[in-house]
Amino acid sequence: MEIVRRQQLKEKPAKGTALGFGHYFTDYMFTMKYTKEKGWHDAKVEPNEPKAFDLATSIFHYAQGIFEGMKAFRQPDGSIAVFRPEENWARMNRSATRMCIPNFPADVAQEGLETLLKLDKDWIPSEPGTALYIRPTIVATRVMLGVHASTEYLFFIILSPVGSYYAHGLEPTKLIVEDRYTRATIGGTGEAKCLGNYAASMKAGEEAEEKGFDQVLWLDANEKKYVEEVGSMNMFFVIGGEVVTPALVGSILPGITRKSCIQVLKDKGIPVSERRISIDEVIAAQQNGTLDEAFGTGTAAVISPVGLIRYRDKDYVIGGGKMGRITKMLYDTITGIQYGTAPDVYGWRRPVR
Repeated sequence: MEIVRRQQLKEKPAKGTALGFGHYFTDYMFTMKYTKEKGWHDAKVEPNEPKAFDLATSIFHYAQGIFEGMKAFRQPDGSIAVFRPEENWARMNRSATRMCIPNFPADVAQEGLETLLKLDKDWIPSEPGTALYIRPTIVATRVMLGVHASTEYLFFIILSPVGSYYAHGLEPTKLIVEDRYTRATIGGTGEAKCLGNYAASMKAGEEAEEKGFDQVLWLDANEKKYVEEVGSMNMFFVIGGEVVTPALVGSILPGITRKSCIQVLKDKGIPVSERRISIDEVIAAQQNGTLDEAFGTGTAAVISPVGLIRYRDKDYVIGGGKMGRITKMLYDTITGIQYGTAPDVYGWRRPVR
């Protein structure tokens, strides 16, 4: 794999800087191109610098693009590990299929990522709760107007040192149920991690923030009845000792942290089910005292407790507005594996050598 070195490295954030999420970017990036004639080719690591695009490039007009979210973690011995990257590559190729993008070689992407992480290892923060966020992306790059799949693509990976996704850290989030706008429909692109899904969620997200909420809790498009997901997280509810998460019916992103939590719950003997759950069932459980906990899962936030849900102008406090026992157990288990402070009985922690 070709490596193009920078002449001068960037200035890194000072130690102790409040990193936030997605504000700083490392020295290098991985790129790979696709053309119909050559397939995926020209894989290399090069300086992370702006690129020029013709304004007629497909991605600007038809949003034919997908991405992933991963993290690299500093281990106690100073080494680097990534959490379940093979799951991300598999999901990214499923998204590619849905968006008429040619599947890419996952082994080349993994090699590119590991080369990139070794070059940018000094960017990986070591403060508690921090990580190096990994953003693999594919965009259509053919210069031509017309509503059809591109024949040229750019695959790239950029890196960003990050702190907590939410400014308030592990303090429980506040969600507002969205029963007017629609993010995704069954048969649409909800289960693909594509660009348009996020653009479709922004209006509701802005209105939620204006009202003092962290995120929107989406309902299904057809009946506005069943809970689906939060903008950046899959949802879980602990009702009467059972953990319930909305079933993957085609309009919900199949989260990797979600999948990991389900496995941990099953192995610990905690009842867990994947099924359709209505917002009315959630509210009824809160009112009769059986809704013990609610939390979201995702790469960016990892495990985020939910302390309040607003539905139809009424607020419902969950678990006294505090992180619950099962939520904490999952947070400790998943982050323990990621940061190398707990045994990895599943083989989810992939060291970068």
